[in-house]
Amino acid sequence: MLQIGDEVVYFSAVFLLVMLGTRSATGASLLTAFLYVFMVMFRFPPVPADQAGRVLRPRTPTGGVPVVAHRGGSHDAPENTLSAIREASRNGATGVELDLSFTADGVPVLMHDETVDRTTNGSGPVNKMQFSQLRRLDAAARHRLREKFSGEKVPTLQEAVDECIRHQLTIFFDVKGQPDKMRQTDPNVVTALTHRPWRLSRFDDGSPRTLSSWGQLWTAVLDVLLDWAHHHILWKLCGVSAILGLRSVLGRA
Repeated sequence: MLQIGDEVVYFSAVFLLVMLGTRSATGASLLTAFLYVFMVMFRFPPVPADQAGRVLRPRTPTGGVPVVAHRGGSHDAPENTLSAIREASRNGATGVELDLSFTADGVPVLMHDETVDRTTNGSGPVNKMQFSQLRRLDAAARHRLREKFSGEKVPTLQEAVDECIRHQLTIFFDVKGQPDKMRQTDPNVVTALTHRPWRLSRFDDGSPRTLSSWGQLWTAVLDVLLDWAHHHILWKLCGVSAILGLRSVLGRA
């Protein structure tokens, strides 16, 4: 259940804004009540702070800074494969970041892109392929060391987890398309939201998405509202334990 406290302020603000916009106390009351019931029924409970802390701030055996390998050791092995996980461990990583997608028959597999074209010898969207079709592809086909890793398979979630446990690696999954499935499958999974500031009003290079002054003002307002929602609504609705900032955005700042 939502706790009485900050939520009272949030829902009171929603009620006042809707009432000012519609001039209807009944309509504002019904909408506010609907939003409250929705939050209560469909929100994911947050993972306990101490449990989340062990994942977000892991202690290394030497007491140094944790090292997380992007898509596994993707320079020395095909990205998002079991070989990449092994290479990451061999190179001293304490954790791996892996990308999770779902096949047409619902099997969770490691794949970054929406299609298999860039990294395999196949073609087509991941979510339109059966797992048996995906399994026949060579995940090393486009890698610089394709001859060394020829025949590498696209691994399943279970295979990746087993390999990471074998090497005592912390796992960070970037779930593509259906992130709610992770929490539905296991409520103890520590989750985070990626925050892209000014995403609605500006492109990645900082240029405005529209040349209209009113359009820029309106999208900027939406960006502010989205930023507020990340910390006050989506945080509670999704039960996340962290907000992640993008390296490219932090680098520009």
